[in-house]
Amino acid sequence: MKEHCDAVEIEEEMLPPEGVIGVHLSDQDSLQIDFNPKKLTDDEVEEFARHLEPQKFEKCLFRLNGRACEACALKLEKKVERLPGVRRASATFLGGTMSISFDGGQTNDQKLLDQVKEQGAPVASWDESVSTGDKVELVFTVVTLLSMLAAYLVPAVRFPALCVAYFTGGTFGVQAAWQSLREGTVDVDLLMILAALGAAYVNAPMEGAVLLFLFSLSNVLQSFAMDRTRQAIQALMKLRPEEALVRRDGELVHLPLEELVMGDKVVVKPGESVPLDGVILSGQTSLDESSLTGESLPVSKVPGDTIFAGTLNQTGSIEFEVTRLARDSTIAKLVQMVEEAQSEKASTQRWLDQAEQYYAVGVILVTLLLIAVPMAMGGVFDAVFYRAITVMVVASPCALVISTPATILSAIGGAARRGVLFKGGAHLERASEINAIAFDKTGTLTEGKPRVTDIVVAEGSFSKEQDLPQSALDLLTLAASVESRSEHPLATAIVQEALSHGLAVVEPTEFSAITGKGATAFVGERKLTIGSIKLFTEHQGLADFEHALEDLQNQGKTAMLMGDEEKVLGIVAVADVLRPDAVATLKALRAAGIGKLVMLTGDNRRVAEAIARQAGIDEVFAELLPQDKVAQLQLLKKQHKVAMVGDGVNDAPALATADLGVAMGAAGSDVALESADVVFMGERLEHLPYAFSVSRRARRVVTANLAFALGVIVVLVIGSLGAHLPLPLGVLGHEGSTVLVCLNGLRLLFHKPS
Repeated sequence: MKEHCDAVEIEEEMLPPEGVIGVHLSDQDSLQIDFNPKKLTDDEVEEFARHLEPQKFEKCLFRLNGRACEACALKLEKKVERLPGVRRASATFLGGTMSISFDGGQTNDQKLLDQVKEQGAPVASWDESVSTGDKVELVFTVVTLLSMLAAYLVPAVRFPALCVAYFTGGTFGVQAAWQSLREGTVDVDLLMILAALGAAYVNAPMEGAVLLFLFSLSNVLQSFAMDRTRQAIQALMKLRPEEALVRRDGELVHLPLEELVMGDKVVVKPGESVPLDGVILSGQTSLDESSLTGESLPVSKVPGDTIFAGTLNQTGSIEFEVTRLARDSTIAKLVQMVEEAQSEKASTQRWLDQAEQYYAVGVILVTLLLIAVPMAMGGVFDAVFYRAITVMVVASPCALVISTPATILSAIGGAARRGVLFKGGAHLERASEINAIAFDKTGTLTEGKPRVTDIVVAEGSFSKEQDLPQSALDLLTLAASVESRSEHPLATAIVQEALSHGLAVVEPTEFSAITGKGATAFVGERKLTIGSIKLFTEHQGLADFEHALEDLQNQGKTAMLMGDEEKVLGIVAVADVLRPDAVATLKALRAAGIGKLVMLTGDNRRVAEAIARQAGIDEVFAELLPQDKVAQLQLLKKQHKVAMVGDGVNDAPALATADLGVAMGAAGSDVALESADVVFMGERLEHLPYAFSVSRRARRVVTANLAFALGVIVVLVIGSLGAHLPLPLGVLGHEGSTVLVCLNGLRLLFHKPS
């Protein structure tokens, strides 16, 4: 699987110069720089833009089949990174994935696939069918069990039956051990094979067969557990239908998704799944987007709205235009990014992967000592050797090795099903350490679009949540009529509010916009004015509204006076309002142990402080340029582990500077999907406590798994040395602990918000 990516890389020493207001990378691959012309010349902006030119690179994702140690995966990464044009490689045998970032001008995905195969790695194209190795190992495990039973119950076939048991039980272990030895590493597979052969050598072949059977069974159960994680994500693709009802040449025909092209018109009836991403042309409906965004409530959709593949049409029939093909749909990108995230390991896992081979070598050396020392003291070889290989088995780090990846991959998979995408285990691990959060204001804590909040008339002040009296509705009608000719966002908010009340907006005449102040127009025979107080200094009745005007401004609202040629008629207040879930979310974050909540915004201080008071923010940094946000984050990082929460588009430098960058509302946005460490597919702020909850629970489970696995090893080693623990019992305890830590990690697939 291959993906073209654009990345705006802003080095720390190349922060935006003073005068740059914003840097945006649009979905159309265009770079936009907003700047103050009084502080920067065009040439200076062009020079800055050259440093920000999007870097073109590509990513490919391969399947990594077979069974080998993760230390082998680390060595494979280093080999691949030395190939021409490769920027970065990440691989995991447990996750079954390998991702490579490369320069498309120097190489391509097919050439890389061939070169990686030449390294001896069992890789395959992402589109190829999944290896049946797990199914074969399951069959071999069953044959091993039957052969053992035959050897035990039928003495006449004991020898050939045990030979079969050794062959079927050890085949995959030998392959994995050989793969590891080729890479110059020693892993647990080699330890198990040596122990089984040792048992046969001291005339205890049944114990060796039991060892191979339980070790093989343990690997089958591990594979099953890891497959559950992958299947949970791949199941998302099944939500998308195989064909679509397309309008071609005036007729409706059913076509496979692969035959659809950009611009095709597709009809979706109630109860059907949306086949591809697109924009609604006609019809109204509500969509269940829970499969993509985690949003449990249906989302209303009207013409002009974007819809996504895999979501469920609930109420009305719609027709939409295809904007993305099947391979480029948001749900396809989500699945790919989760699969890729599985190859991005947490630091704990990487440390364990590196330590595994040293530990395994240490176990072999201890085993040799346990043979050499007692023999030098006159011990009986068979008894000494039997105890030594028992110690080698129970001391093997199987449970230690599997404990972290099983937990991390399950947490990533479970979170993705709820619309929270961690871009790798390292980011999941880092999220558990966060103790301070910096929020962007617009579109993060607030809804990101202005709304009418209050209407003030002679009779009093009324919020939009109240039943508005006729006088307030009349004022709203007049204001909307004047503003209906304006394209300003505040004007749009007033018009939409009037329409929501079913008011008749009149087409104005002689409309005139007054830059920075407001607008005037005739509504019927009456000349009306709406705008700031600067337009009303000579109007009668202004004093009657001065107190209300001051109150609204103190609340961070934009208060616009409305009047005719004789007097001030009232006030219409507009604001970018707080998200409904903001207050509860911030309280939940505090309860979860986040000690500091700050706001970083380019908005004016009065508005920012008003929003902060409503939300419960500790500290506000307002009127910031992009470089100021970066500077504030760098100061915060000196005392805290800081997450930055933004929209993933306008705050790229800040997201990159924070210890953890979180982008909200990324569904359908390539830029947002690429710009942060954690991505919320929907716009629900309440995803934030869940993200920290699942990361901290994952950390607790990893710690518990490691402690349990290490404790079992210590107990079994002591039992082997001091109590002559039988090999089969040691094997059972060792492999049982491996399966238990794997299943314990698997529970994170079903972690729910607390």
